[in-house]
Amino acid sequence: MQGPKPPVVNLGPAEQAALEKLVNAHSTAQQIALRARIILAAEQGLNNAQVGRKLLVGVDMVRQWRQRWRAGQAIPLADLTVEDRLQDLPRAGKPSAITADQLCQITALACEKPEASERPISQWSGREVADEIMLRGIVAQISPRHAARLLKRGDLKPHLIRDWLTPEPDAQLDAKIADINTLYRQAPALATQGERTISSDEMTGVQALERKHPGLPLAPGKIERREFEYTRHGTLSFMINFDVATGRVVTPSCGPTRTEADFADHIRRTIEADPATKKWHFVVDNLNTHQSETLVRYVAQKSDVVDDLGIKEKSGILQSMATRAAFLADPAHRIVFHYTPKHASWMNQVEIWLSILVRKLLKRGNFTSTAHLKAKVLAFIEYFNRTMAKPFKWTYKGRALAA
Repeated sequence: MQGPKPPVVNLGPAEQAALEKLVNAHSTAQQIALRARIILAAEQGLNNAQVGRKLLVGVDMVRQWRQRWRAGQAIPLADLTVEDRLQDLPRAGKPSAITADQLCQITALACEKPEASERPISQWSGREVADEIMLRGIVAQISPRHAARLLKRGDLKPHLIRDWLTPEPDAQLDAKIADINTLYRQAPALATQGERTISSDEMTGVQALERKHPGLPLAPGKIERREFEYTRHGTLSFMINFDVATGRVVTPSCGPTRTEADFADHIRRTIEADPATKKWHFVVDNLNTHQSETLVRYVAQKSDVVDDLGIKEKSGILQSMATRAAFLADPAHRIVFHYTPKHASWMNQVEIWLSILVRKLLKRGNFTSTAHLKAKVLAFIEYFNRTMAKPFKWTYKGRALAA
């Protein structure tokens, strides 16, 4: 004889979407995903036995979570999320033997550097924290697993680290930001007057990597899969010019090195490729090759500067990087370099283009040699100029960025 029908499970659109998201997410705990499948199957009108057979679980488990789900629906989603409804109920368990004072001491310990406890390690693990807790006499006995749980409960993650950059003082910060922002804004008008604005930078150590075996192609329900092992065929350095007014990449350079002579030659080739231009503006970062003796001598020659340039590291314009940079940034010259503030190379628009190159080609590229790598990059530049080139919309005006 068939028993009574189980209570009906009705799902709202938000509940349905949240349950399906939990089932499909790789990060969902398996027990939570199983409970979500039970509720979704129950919503389809299946009884407890049918759901159990479908998901290979016991009828009692299906009955239990059907009842819990219906009870949880009485609480609005704003107060109790779908995932919260699928969690285990709190158990009484044994009262904690660790006092609030001891927990504070354990937290302080976990926030210390291990070197302070004469441990030659860079970060704490559960085993080492437990060992140090007992060594200091905070508690008499604690397991590594329990110590790790206490760290997790306190939202302490000694195994993780995030890079941090302390901004380096730059006395000319505001002036440099204003100069580059003005230059970007005026670039189209300057172009009509025979002046070009070029954002220039290098991408060094680009590897020519060849996958040892073919990957598996994209298919319905399956993403493309790439062979893990690869063969290295060497590296190249690319020097890229991004024309701010047109959005095109012009006169790229490529070679095995990125030296003072390489960059000066790159600038020379860029200028010789367009002799009709009256004045050049180059936006660059503060790399030493962008403030070199070779570059100073070339700019002096092209700007008809006949003054004595001095001796490198001893006197005159060539004395230091600061004096060379001041000369190269002189607006009276035919070739003017505009330097980004320290730790602000993101103000150089070519950085945006280089990220496009990485996403569109380099990240998933397969290159059989450095010559093949060079050919593919040059082909991408031609393709970009033909199909995607347009000026970037520069909106930064010098306000402080969000932390």
